[in-house]
Amino acid sequence: MPFKDATAVTSTGKAWLAVIGIGEDGIVGLGEAAKQAIAEASVVFGGKRHLALAAALIRGEARAWPTPFDSAMGAVRALRGKSVCVLASGDPFLHGVGATLARHVPVEEMWVIPAPSAFSLAASRLGWASQETETVSLHGKPIELIRPLLQPGGKIIALTSDDKGPAAIAALLAGSGFGGSMLTVLEALGGPGERITRSPADGFAMADVNPLNVLAIEVAASRDARVLARAPGLADDLFEHDGQITKREIRAVTLSSLAPRRGELLWDIGAGSGSISIEWMLADSSLRAVAIEADGERAARIGRNAAAFGVPGLEVVNGRAPDALAGLAAPDAIFIGGGGSDEGVMPSAIEALKSGGRLVANSVTLEMEGGLIALHGRLGGELVRVAIARAAPIGTMNGWKPAMPVTQWSWTKP
Repeated sequence: MPFKDATAVTSTGKAWLAVIGIGEDGIVGLGEAAKQAIAEASVVFGGKRHLALAAALIRGEARAWPTPFDSAMGAVRALRGKSVCVLASGDPFLHGVGATLARHVPVEEMWVIPAPSAFSLAASRLGWASQETETVSLHGKPIELIRPLLQPGGKIIALTSDDKGPAAIAALLAGSGFGGSMLTVLEALGGPGERITRSPADGFAMADVNPLNVLAIEVAASRDARVLARAPGLADDLFEHDGQITKREIRAVTLSSLAPRRGELLWDIGAGSGSISIEWMLADSSLRAVAIEADGERAARIGRNAAAFGVPGLEVVNGRAPDALAGLAAPDAIFIGGGGSDEGVMPSAIEALKSGGRLVANSVTLEMEGGLIALHGRLGGELVRVAIARAAPIGTMNGWKPAMPVTQWSWTKP
């Protein structure tokens, strides 16, 4: 029968799916409503650890999640209308199974009772204000995702994948100029095996770490630390490159013209070092990019740069446009740099761009500039020339050394 205390009404009556957050303290930390939902469920889903924690309450069938995990939640959806319970760690909607369930089950049919998340428990143990603390889940994800968060004086709480996570992050910090950062490993929070240990990153030697751990970081940066500024136009020498890189001043102007917005996808055609697509992704964690590069060595270099800048999700396509564009998801924005004068690239890019999408093309050659001027005359948009000069020695004095001017055409597709 549907849960007695559920308030959401569905086509089957009351809410049939209870999603219960449970901590390491097990049923001791559950309220009466959560206990009732578990006890009344005909089927209880959860990880083996969750099912063990709630075993004393489970009267129905206990089902451990399959391996590999069924992201479509077919087994849960097949029981629609029956009293079903899903157990989750802490807050089911904070890097948890709740969000996955909500993609397949109407929220009106769910009854959710969260428990404190690992982030909340860690902040409470440390006395850190949650709103002033960066949080990141590295569970099953590359630890390089932490790199953009490494700001001097900052505080980070990171959910790790396993017992090796804290040591791996400590090594990353020490190798990036953040070895003086203080690390706090918080293990099995809320349970009888809870343990809290502190160590500087460059002296981390902790053994026998509980796989269920959260790592708190008080960021301390040395003078040569790899700090990624929050503004576009990062220093060129932060990138590994062979000279094929959009220079920082031009890159800043280009990112402004591309105008990234939440959740958008960029095509970076002729990506070179990947600097444009990398800075695009750094603007917001929801942004995605595909870097298309014909040269194999440069394509490999883009992958290394992406990891070093904390955007390992950057997709790299080693191929020559326009052929390499076939089959890619339609972009919200396109940047065309190197190779933009190749026949067929511009028409293919314009055709692929979504309505309302932005296209930005930079040129340093007269041939490509002529093409951009023609496109501006035919399609409109904005045409600008950017000239940069840097101070450099001239004998015993200094003077301005001009860089090659860049002609930029930016256009929004109707």
